[in-house]
Amino acid sequence: MKENDFNRRDFLKVLGWGGTAVALSGCGNTSIQDGQEIVTSYVTLPSYVIPSIANYFNSTCAQCDAGCNIMGRVREGRVLKAEGNPNSPINRGKMCGLGQSGVQAHYNPDRIRQPLLKGQAVTWEAALGAINDKLNGVKGEQVAFLTGGMSGHVQALFGNYMDALGSKNHFSYEAISPAVLRVANKKAYGMAMPRYRIDKARVVVSFGADFLGAWVSPVNFAQQYAQFRKGTRPEGRGVLVQVEPKMTLTGANADSWIGIRPGTEGMLALGVINALGSAGIKLPADIAAAVKDYTPERVGVNTGVPFERINKLATLLKERSPSLVLAGDAAEGYVNGSQNALAIAMLNHVLGNVGKTVEAAASVPFPQIAPTVGSRSSLNKLNDGLAAGKYKVVFSYGANPVFSAPAAMKFKDNFVKADFKVAFAQYLDETAQAADLVLPLDSAMEDWGTVVPEYMAAPEGSDADTYAQMSFRQPLMQKLYPDTRGVGDILLALLKQRKADEYKDFEDFYSYLHNAVLKNKVALGGKTTDDDDIFWDETLSKGIVPLKGVAGSVSAKMSAADLKLSPATGTDTNYPLRLIPAVSASMRDGRNANEPWLQESPDPLTTVVWDSWVEIHPKTAAKLGIAEGDIVEVASKSGSIKSQAYLFPGIHPDAVSVPVGYGHEGMGRYAKGVGANVFSILDPVFEQETGELALNETNVKISKTGQRVIIVKEEGPLGGSQDGRPKIAVQVQADKVDLSKEV
Repeated sequence: MKENDFNRRDFLKVLGWGGTAVALSGCGNTSIQDGQEIVTSYVTLPSYVIPSIANYFNSTCAQCDAGCNIMGRVREGRVLKAEGNPNSPINRGKMCGLGQSGVQAHYNPDRIRQPLLKGQAVTWEAALGAINDKLNGVKGEQVAFLTGGMSGHVQALFGNYMDALGSKNHFSYEAISPAVLRVANKKAYGMAMPRYRIDKARVVVSFGADFLGAWVSPVNFAQQYAQFRKGTRPEGRGVLVQVEPKMTLTGANADSWIGIRPGTEGMLALGVINALGSAGIKLPADIAAAVKDYTPERVGVNTGVPFERINKLATLLKERSPSLVLAGDAAEGYVNGSQNALAIAMLNHVLGNVGKTVEAAASVPFPQIAPTVGSRSSLNKLNDGLAAGKYKVVFSYGANPVFSAPAAMKFKDNFVKADFKVAFAQYLDETAQAADLVLPLDSAMEDWGTVVPEYMAAPEGSDADTYAQMSFRQPLMQKLYPDTRGVGDILLALLKQRKADEYKDFEDFYSYLHNAVLKNKVALGGKTTDDDDIFWDETLSKGIVPLKGVAGSVSAKMSAADLKLSPATGTDTNYPLRLIPAVSASMRDGRNANEPWLQESPDPLTTVVWDSWVEIHPKTAAKLGIAEGDIVEVASKSGSIKSQAYLFPGIHPDAVSVPVGYGHEGMGRYAKGVGANVFSILDPVFEQETGELALNETNVKISKTGQRVIIVKEEGPLGGSQDGRPKIAVQVQADKVDLSKEV
């Protein structure tokens, strides 16, 4: 028997401790000396703890930016599972697989457990002292902050700290961002993020908006989609048409999938408007003039979509009103992305959908806590400043640009030019590894905060046009590691270094948040006569604070003057294929790659697990002599990656696709070395109006490496078999099938 085995003698020793019998865990520290723990008596328990009976606490999911409201199931002081809050207008009691995996982010063994200075563990006093020392003598314009999207009271505190330092250099970054959509929507509707009412439409035409997968607020849209598909609706069962060069989860659920040549989505939208005009829809004079040259015949040649299909789509939209037309990532990731999105939005105006299925959303009445959204253009500005040596101290929170920035940007090289780099992090991801000081964060299930979603869903009712909400995030259990801290607590400690007198009354972020909420009790739905403690407890219990928001409005008219659709860029003969970085429902931008449930979760279309892959059309693969499982090199002008080939008819023959989020060099044991990082080989090509990285503008070539593997996937290495079972589907060879054909 090994020295640290849990033997009978040790067990008897445990029984001798007090009057409570406690069995030590059979995993990990099992000897009395190595695994010494404090034994908690279950004779006297808190009133809310009943052994084997779960309690539920409302909070807010932090796995993506949608802001879904959740209920954490807690038993014996441990959070076991999360489910959706049924009172939430956002997710209505449901959760996606990404949200379910939040408990793995909390219990992850690779979490940072104490501050690290130059790779060495230090105390919090030493860590905060190092920040104070490095900021001494540094001007405000020499300090930069890089964050992901933010909102709520942490954002308010963050703004106060920036003001205390005299810095205005806040760069909000999202690796996968609807920034182009926001700009186009602002022009088309007068607001960046209106409410989309899929549930009210009779037909939805989506240009690459994967609203069932990873687009904007997928759990909310999935709930709407369920209503949209019901044949018992007064409007009847809805029809979904998906237009995109690479099939998404939404495309796989569509009644009709149209595989389009990459970058020509805006041209197809104008061709449909032209066909609608020919079919009798009255077009405003400026729009009619803008689309007169986009005949279905010409558009069919340029997009690869037969003109008969274009006319049929126009007829469908004309006959089934109201409809809804959406623009997503597949249409926006080009040099002319915002013009593509604007042309697609024009369809909603022509069809009279604005005000019916495109509704105005309200905003919260407190600008300090309203969401600050991120973009890639913001990272470009920070990168330029770092390259020029403008910033001496850089803070990073909620973003991992060393991983997600293209190698051609040389962000990592520029990042290390700053004298002192501080990362607020839960894992040692690539950006934290490049930092001088790493501050370990509480998980979202241990931390306090408030959240205001960018996409503001609303419950049905007469007040929907002014509905806004703020959600609470609260600890679901005691923190696992005593030396981690919440981001609010860290910001408060840093503020006390600058403005000690102003913040001396707040012992921690909880007290700051408690004070801020009670100060605005009436605005948050309470009454002046309400008892403070009762109001606070009831607010936390609900987890959602409905607010009377600032009503917005959508513009019913749109001018074609802003529409200047440039032709899609061509391919290079040396790099003949267009690369489409694919965003999956589980992996998103890679921030959750160290959660094994997500790595183990099969991709909905390919069923591949624990790896990345190169999606290639069977006809293209046949020309190149590529078979499934071949290890291929995907090379652009900016770099190359290697991964396994997966033959799939749901992609345009002129394109290949690689999922994003894989290929980490850090972050933890479940993320490091799994797959290839497609971000690294993207060319530095930018959208012409917004400055966003044009994610779909990289041209590549593919070559075999001579290696081959059996792809690990749920359907089996050869696509599964029906041996011994009745045939339930017609079998068609992959190189013969055309998924764009209507059945």
